[in-house]
Amino acid sequence: MVKENLIRMYQESFRTNAELPALTDYFKKQTLSYFDVATLVAKNHLVFEKYGIKAGDKIALIGRNTPMWVSTYASTITYGAVIVPILQDFNPIDATNIINHSDSRILFLSNDVWAKMDTTKFEQLEAVVDYETMEPLWEKEGTTLTDLYKNIDTLFAERYPKGFSTEDIVYPEVTNDKVCIISYTSGTTGLSKGVMLTVNNVTANVAFAIEYKFHYRGSRVLGILPLAHAFGCAFDMLTPLATGSHITLLGKLPAAPILLKALKDVKPDLLLTVPLLVEKIIKGKVMPTLEKQPIKTLVKIPLLNQIVYKKVRTQLMEAFGGALTELIMGGAALNSDVEKLLKKIKLPYTVGYGMTETAPLICYAHHTVYKSLSCGKLVDGMQMKIDSADPYNIPGEICVKGENVTVGYYKNPEATAASIDKDGWFHTGDMGVVDKDTNCFIRGRCKTMILSNNGQNIYPEEIEAKLNNLEAVMESLIYQEKGGKLTALVVPNYEMAQKNGWDTPKLKEVMADNLVELNKLVAAYERVSTIKLCESEFEKTPKKSIRRYLYPAAAKIVS
Repeated sequence: MVKENLIRMYQESFRTNAELPALTDYFKKQTLSYFDVATLVAKNHLVFEKYGIKAGDKIALIGRNTPMWVSTYASTITYGAVIVPILQDFNPIDATNIINHSDSRILFLSNDVWAKMDTTKFEQLEAVVDYETMEPLWEKEGTTLTDLYKNIDTLFAERYPKGFSTEDIVYPEVTNDKVCIISYTSGTTGLSKGVMLTVNNVTANVAFAIEYKFHYRGSRVLGILPLAHAFGCAFDMLTPLATGSHITLLGKLPAAPILLKALKDVKPDLLLTVPLLVEKIIKGKVMPTLEKQPIKTLVKIPLLNQIVYKKVRTQLMEAFGGALTELIMGGAALNSDVEKLLKKIKLPYTVGYGMTETAPLICYAHHTVYKSLSCGKLVDGMQMKIDSADPYNIPGEICVKGENVTVGYYKNPEATAASIDKDGWFHTGDMGVVDKDTNCFIRGRCKTMILSNNGQNIYPEEIEAKLNNLEAVMESLIYQEKGGKLTALVVPNYEMAQKNGWDTPKLKEVMADNLVELNKLVAAYERVSTIKLCESEFEKTPKKSIRRYLYPAAAKIVS
């Protein structure tokens, strides 16, 4: 285990950085200092204590990134409870499945999410609280959370009769072996995989980031990634809070003009993003300019092209706020043409590699040593092996173990055993090779998971399970087209169609309605663009699993 401890780091950071700005809501222009955050944490701790929350109890959190969202998160892990962050893009059914599966006792959410929830579906949940106002919205009969939050100021004054001060910022001992986060990779019952991350897992990531100066006291952060996701969580929230950085939150990724204005206003020192965003900027603003005459001719002339590239670099750096020391991309592969241009203009960028199960880092390389088309080098505290006879040339599954690796999946020993072998190696499901300097190059997936263009993990089986329940669908298969769009191959229930007297045009009408209904049931990034009808059933293994690798090529599409 690492020698550092995140909870101790927060106690020290909140004390020594008390007067510094910690969290700002960009649109509301509201800022909390580190002392403000510590005060909110202390109030939540007091309520948790009096309500009877114990170390290890689960607390769920859903909503957009705001200072109060972060304060609730910090309150939970510094108390010794386990936070269950849920992406706000999950539909209410999947979110409820996670709440139930995780055994969460309290749910904190935003009012807009609350409007979509069905309390009759909650199993062991005891109360729901609006994290912005700290007002309970619902609780089971006989619970006392409403009274506690209603009287919190009185209770707080009684606990701290001389006033709350930095000396009162004292957190319980939460040892590195304790689970502090359960992060779900899916929401559907039967497919739920709650990744259990320990204090050690997240501390190892934070300690690494601090050593490599991702953040430092007074540095500026513009948080555009969802903090419920491991990448944004570790480096737009957990690390900055440990160093005294100023985090400005956008809530969620806005339209390009608003984002560019925010970058100019905040002037972040480090920016985390997904390749899709950078690709849009490059393809939309830079490449068209370079294709115009006389620029197109100038870039072909040595020396002159360096002048052009320098000007492009200056414009891009200004677009990113003008103070950027490094641009870190992760979650998906970077377009090779875009990467070539970034190299030519010498933009300080790098591409990393990680997973929720490693909280998230596996590979990273500073932009000065980053190797093109790689996903960085293996990080400190981790080991890697490629399951291949020749890992330098023949792709094999990437397996890792070390400080960052999860202890397993919550209440899912089968999934844990399938992912972590008896020797402690975590099997990532990614195919790749390495070079002599431990630069890692990902070649593709050996599992069925799809990576969307904006870096979200998409599990096709979950979408298929929902689609298969819709009218006249016998079986389905989801795949990703070039460009990133999801397409569904559907084998209709032809027997049912014949009984109903449905011809092909009518079947297509039914599937069009199914497409609308399906897209209401899935997250925004899981939406399917097209349903294609297949003439016959999918080929299957003896275990009746679809031979997915044959499709879409083997599909006979109904014209």
